[in-house]
Amino acid sequence: MNQLNMLNKALPVVFKKLKMDTPRKRIQVGRVLVALFFLALTPPPPANANDADHPHVLFIAVDDLNDWVGCMKGHPQALTPNIDRLAARGMLFANAHCAAPACNPSRAAISSGLMPNVTKVWSNPSGAMSKVYPGARQLPTAFNEAGYHTLGTGKLFHKKAQAQFHEYQRYNQRWSPFAADAVEYTDNELPSKGTNAPRHVLKDSKGCQVVLPINRMPSDRRPKEKAGESFDWGGFELPDTDWGDTLCTNWAIEQLNQLHDKPLFLGVGYYRPHIPLFAPQEYFERFKDERGQLPPYRTDDLDDLSDIGKRWAVEADTAGLHSTVVEHEQWQAAVEAYLACVTYVDHEIGRLLRALDRSDIADHTFIVLWSDHGWHLGEKNHWGKWTGWERSTKVPLIIVPPKNQADEYAPPGSVCDQPVGLIDLFPTFVEVCHIEGPAVLHGDSLTPLLRNPESLFRTSTLTMFDEGNASVRDRQWRYLRYADGSEELYNLNNDPNEWTNLAGNETYREAQAIMKEQLDGHLRKFKEGANHISASRQAQIKKEKP
Repeated sequence: MNQLNMLNKALPVVFKKLKMDTPRKRIQVGRVLVALFFLALTPPPPANANDADHPHVLFIAVDDLNDWVGCMKGHPQALTPNIDRLAARGMLFANAHCAAPACNPSRAAISSGLMPNVTKVWSNPSGAMSKVYPGARQLPTAFNEAGYHTLGTGKLFHKKAQAQFHEYQRYNQRWSPFAADAVEYTDNELPSKGTNAPRHVLKDSKGCQVVLPINRMPSDRRPKEKAGESFDWGGFELPDTDWGDTLCTNWAIEQLNQLHDKPLFLGVGYYRPHIPLFAPQEYFERFKDERGQLPPYRTDDLDDLSDIGKRWAVEADTAGLHSTVVEHEQWQAAVEAYLACVTYVDHEIGRLLRALDRSDIADHTFIVLWSDHGWHLGEKNHWGKWTGWERSTKVPLIIVPPKNQADEYAPPGSVCDQPVGLIDLFPTFVEVCHIEGPAVLHGDSLTPLLRNPESLFRTSTLTMFDEGNASVRDRQWRYLRYADGSEELYNLNNDPNEWTNLAGNETYREAQAIMKEQLDGHLRKFKEGANHISASRQAQIKKEKP
């Protein structure tokens, strides 16, 4: 009513200024002004499907996937035709790294756009970010508030994510093709778990008896706990409906087959190749004729590391011990199982992409494929993630712009070797999807690189692995510093396996000093209370100003 009173007072003044001296003219102008007034009070309509400013997003996460992908040439037997075709459609970021090499902190950083030393989500045991750092404005929320219809399935964040999406479908993925409770040891079986003859008996969906672990290895991590031992591998001839990752694809395809009146954010989180390395038997068949090749390895690899560096290498924190794998002659079988799981997930991604290409949003969708961190398979005597080395931090990252915007970006099949991070995804979405992100984002939009992979960007990217431990990577060097101050330096151009620690070598003193300053610069920038607002976010703020 106050606005109407103001309008009534303003109209005579307007009429006088415009010399509206007849009742008819005054009525006509008054109607126009009233219409404009109420139009200004009306909130903007929600984003519509196929709106160029709000493209659809297919957000594909793969758990524990390192660079053993065909287009990344991380292993000569990697078989990933669908991921390779996806890279050929867009841009492969060949030097991409996680914010933290474990599921919980990596995914928390992606969702919040903030590094672990701010959120305090340092590791898997840190707890959910919603409890540890409840003030975070998370990525799905930003899409929700921008008018998107958000759908999710599978493992997108470390714990439950249902509350952040309009619809969320989760299946048993970790232990598939078995139920989670089916893999637990009984009281009678538990004494065997830490021995050289572990034995837990269950039945599969066909009623056949299965004895776990298949690899017959003792549990290095939790020998006295009833929980199933996930450091295991093998194939099974069971129905598709027994596999959680397959069910996630089925559900996502159902969503793509529907008509969409709003822009869609569809997240699909695959669990494999996370341990246990179980997959349909068909993906193991190729290794009957050609056995799996072991990764590059040196027996003296740890000799030039500090005590703390050696401890990070050999502890069975996220998987098992290398010594156990070797003793039980399981190294080759584990490599084959990892490659089989990667090909299985690639098959599911292919099904998903074909469904997208048949859908009504095919030409209007950004596709983003990423892994939360890498995974060691015996390199540096380590199995699992949770280290600051290349094998643990490096991840596949592929971004494909919508077909109807292809002219605005680099040619399909482009490769960017500049150091980028998963921390850069949130600011990228802020820019390309016109959503409102948090006031503070620690990454930088990848959009300039999507247009030109040689555009000016950061010199390096940071990975943090628990409090006080950090690793920084540029185009040539990796520098690590542990909580006790010990250091490592590697020239990745000459030493891609990080076999020779150059820290303390007088010849490389300048390189070490430069990389140390890079790491310290990142830490200063991300320090709590002095947070960095990325260049992309600054540009976005400028656009928002009247």
